Amino acid sequence: MENFEKIRKAALAAGLDGIMLLSEPNRQYASGFRSSDGMAVITGTGAWYFTDSRYLEAAGKQITGAKVLAPTGGKYAAAMEELVQKEHLQKLGFEEKYLSYSRYQTFAEQISAKLVPAEDVVLNLRASKSREELDVMIRAQRIAEKSFNELLPLISTDVTEKDLEAELVYRMLKNGAEDVSFNSIIVSGKKSSMPHGVPGDVKVQKGFLTMDFGVKYGGYCSDTTRTVCVGKPTEEMKTVYETVLNAQLAGIAAARAGVTGRAVDGAARKVIEDAGYGPCFGHSFGHSLGLEIHESPNASPSSDVPFPAGAVISAEPGIYLPGKFGVRIEDVLYLTESGAEDITKLPKDLVIL
Repeated sequence: MENFEKIRKAALAAGLDGIMLLSEPNRQYASGFRSSDGMAVITGTGAWYFTDSRYLEAAGKQITGAKVLAPTGGKYAAAMEELVQKEHLQKLGFEEKYLSYSRYQTFAEQISAKLVPAEDVVLNLRASKSREELDVMIRAQRIAEKSFNELLPLISTDVTEKDLEAELVYRMLKNGAEDVSFNSIIVSGKKSSMPHGVPGDVKVQKGFLTMDFGVKYGGYCSDTTRTVCVGKPTEEMKTVYETVLNAQLAGIAAARAGVTGRAVDGAARKVIEDAGYGPCFGHSFGHSLGLEIHESPNASPSSDVPFPAGAVISAEPGIYLPGKFGVRIEDVLYLTESGAEDITKLPKDLVIL
């Protein structure tokens, strides 16, 4: 998946003569090639991909829409200045949220073109996924789901949270994942009230067990959370679980292209507030994801940005009662003008083990 032409048109529309991309996600979006080091440059007349000797041959074989070169002496700023002179570039976009201050200084000192903050040029394009990108993300979801289903029979109070984390990671990699998309959250009993709790060397406690996990496949991320119950749930636990599920369904029903993140979050949040648990839902309904696990725009109370068609967002409301338990249920949605396609296929009825 190469997107040099999309980026070229967007950069020119933003009044730039060219844009340089140094972050790995943006370089992959532009070129379809993944490497830990490199620089993609797109101008009105062409595209270049600079990388070092570790990746030069592979990049040359995979990238078709850009000239693949090794920067002389490994110096990207000098290579960029050569292009500035050759292409007569006056305004050059850069990734202001990615570039460190020290590296920005190096580029500013060696490049004669005016450096213009322009990260949103690419991020706005990435916010809307193509069908090809979506297919890769669906494959990532299926790998994670298969691994989760394989994990369920292994859950008991005889294993630790870290045992389950290790087993889940092993199975995700064995089932085809390239990597995990983030460190898995596997917390049980009272610890389930911590939205980002860390798996410990403690045996799984009776009560709710929350598992938040994801894989990377083709460079794209999956993200799923399921809360199961180890042992018999109390009536309060059942009520909280059903409230979270109903809130998620309300948010999903409200989600579509053209609707703001605030509106989607609000639809879910109202269900939780009406049930009397408003203060126990502290995070947002969801976030965009793709080449990175957290992208924009978000489904949050502060987001008044309408979702574009093709946005992929998580749907993950939760209720957390400190010192008691917590519940989160998370799916991933693909937004169109007519609604939301839920690409997560795991059941959401409460599983009691």
